[in-house]
Amino acid sequence: MTMLELNRNQRAVLADKLPDMANVAAGALVFAQFLGERAFSPWLAVCGIGLWAFLIACAVALMGRTD
Repeated sequence: MTMLELNRNQRAVLADKLPDMANVAAGALVFAQFLGERAFSPWLAVCGIGLWAFLIACAVALMGRTD
């Protein structure tokens, strides 16, 4: 199997957009719960924070990688 190989510019764009996606995920899974009618779910909040941390870590890893 071949892995996806990104050049430096492609990695930079992806690393720039991953934190945006992380913020949307956190907003949807954590902060949106306060706007809805359902009770606050700690499980969804933990998943949202975990997904945010994972995506931020991926962005940092992409920026640190060299060709």
